[in-house]
Formats: sequence, C-alpha cells, structure tokens
Amino acid sequence: MNRIFIIAGEVSGDTHAAGLLRELQLLEPDMKVIGLGGPKMREVVGEGVEDWVETAGVVGLWEVVKMYRYFKEKMDAVLDSILDQKPEAVILVDYPGFNLRLAKKLRSAGYKGRILYYISPQVWAWKKGRVKTMAQVLNLMICIFPFEKEFYEKSGLRTEFSGHPMVDRVVTLKRDWKRETGLVGWFPGSRLNEVRRLFPLMMEAAKIIKQTMPGARFAVSAANEALAGFMRNMTDEHGMPEAKRWIETGTVYDLMQRCQAGAVASGTATLEAACFGLPYTLIYNVSWPTYVIGKLVVKIKHLGIVNILAQREVVKELVQGELTAQTLAEATLELLTNDARREQLQQELAAVVATLGGSGAYARAAQAVHEEL
Repeated sequence: MNRIFIIAGEVSGDTHAAGLLRELQLLEPDMKVIGLGGPKMREVVGEGVEDWVETAGVVGLWEVVKMYRYFKEKMDAVLDSILDQKPEAVILVDYPGFNLRLAKKLRSAGYKGRILYYISPQVWAWKKGRVKTMAQVLNLMICIFPFEKEFYEKSGLRTEFSGHPMVDRVVTLKRDWKRETGLVGWFPGSRLNEVRRLFPLMMEAAKIIKQTMPGARFAVSAANEALAGFMRNMTDEHGMPEAKRWIETGTVYDLMQRCQAGAVASGTATLEAACFGLPYTLIYNVSWPTYVIGKLVVKIKHLGIVNILAQREVVKELVQGELTAQTLAEATLELLTNDARREQLQQELAAVVATLGGSGAYARAAQAVHEEL
C-alpha cells in the first residue's frame, strides 16, 4: 500500500488536488492519503487531509508577513510529520511560496521518498533562478501548459505535460447559447481592488460605446454578492444608477457564451473566456508601485496566458497607462462592429485552446503519479 502526503494551500489547488486524487484512487485503490488541503480533497479521501485553505490562501506580501508565525509553525509540523511517517511520495500542488520551501527542507533533512509537483509555479515568468533548485529536489514536475515541459526539462527536471483541467470543466459548462448582437460582457475580476479600479472605467467606456451604438447592452459579472453590492454602490457614486441592472452573479460562464464581445481582467478568467470563444480585450490596472515592482521581476513579453501560449498578441492587452475608458471603448467597438476581426479572434482563441490537451487532464496526471510510485 502506497502512502502519500499531499499539500494544496488555495481553493484552486484544493480543486485540482481533489481531481487528481479521484483519478489516482482508481489506479491505487489501497492508497493512504494524508496532508493539508481543503473540503474538496476531504470529500475524496476523508479526514486524513486537514482543511486549512481558508487560512492558508492569503494574497499579498504584507498579509503573508503578518502570518509569519502561523506558517513557520505549520512548516515545522508538516516537516516533522513527513519525516516521521516516511510516505512513499509527497505531492505538492501549486502554492509555491510554501511548497518549494518544504521540498528543500525535506531534502536537507534527508527525506528519500519521491517529491512530485503538480500545477507548475510560474517561475518561467518571474523567478527562473529557482528552476535549478527545483531540479535538485524534485523527482517529477507535472505541468498544465505545453511550453512548460521544454522549459523545465532544459534544467534536467523530468516533466510530464498532463493538459489543462479547464478543458474538462468547460465541456460540462457549455450550453446552447447564441451570441447576442450588441451585448457586451464586463468581467472586472474577483478581488475588491480590481473591481474598484476597473468597474468605473467600464461604466465610462459604456457611455462612449452607446454614443456610437445606441443599441448596445451591457452585462457585468460579479464574482459574489458582496462584490455585486459594492458595484451597485459605485454606480450611484459615478452617476450611472442605470448600470445596477447590468450586474449579475453566478452567470459568468453563461455570459462568456452569450456576449458578442467583452473585456476581462487579467487572471484565470482570461483563459476561461478563451475556452468559451468570447472575443475579448484583456485589461489590467494596479497601483503604480505594484506595477513598477512587477515590471522589474516579471520577464515575459505578454501578460495574458493566451498570448504567452501563442507567443504573440492574439488578444489585445490594455495595461496600466494604456487602459482608459476611451481605449477600452475603442477596442470593444472594434470587436462589436468588425465581423472579420471578431471571427478571426475566435479562430485564434480556438487554436490556442487546442494546445492545452484534450479531456482527461486529471487522469493523465494521475497516471504520471502512478508510474512514479
């Protein structure tokens, strides 16, 4: 019987780890699983997994610093547990700030088992120097983007490309929607700071669009009801109370299939929009200190994952100073009024999505783990 210690530290990691474990159980029915994760992992393997994602999934340097003692105690406890129980394998799921440090500490402490990493940290974008260390402490990287395989293998780290789980997820969420002429979808992100910066620009851009296309309609996807309430208040502050009617919750994937064009905040949603074939513009706006620091450490030409995969600008990116209500309106109007441009973009999005692998991403990842065991 194989024993596995698995660690995921965020909601998305909990989802991916649960999908992996569900498939792995079919290949290793007697497998014993312990570790740290969330409710979805516990549903699959039971109480051996401690639910910590609500506490562990903090975002931002200052937030992590404030919880330094908590994370240090957790690191020490996990290290002791693994060294004491000696599982055949440790599976690390994303969450690089914690997981990569743990991998180094395990090797330094003499752990001889397999250390496998699922969902590659984006070191190719901001910390390429980490790759040498990863090659020394990991036995296998299981990545979800095709270009990552060559990137890691150059360092000597054995790598498998399992495909992106989003491909499977999109299949279950696709509906028989027809795209509605003149319907614009605004997707301002899932964090309060994003919404605070992007939604006012969207309202102003809508005014400009209406001057050219009086029949244009708008729908705004709110990640949750709390953000929806915040946005409703913002409509009054900006003198656009009619925009309250645009705001929807729980319909993000339907909107991505119904809208004729849209704008999507940089992040996971841009890949989701591509999978659903939404012609969109990527938008990004953060505080200037954050942007300047980011430019110093991030060494990639494009911001959006679709453009990174394509190695060229497929989706127009409006970033920081380039993003204004006017530029957003112009980019959206081009997609609404230029049929050839819109159809070309949809074809290019489909070509990029096709590189992510077919359905069965979790099954392929589980097979890679099974063969390693």
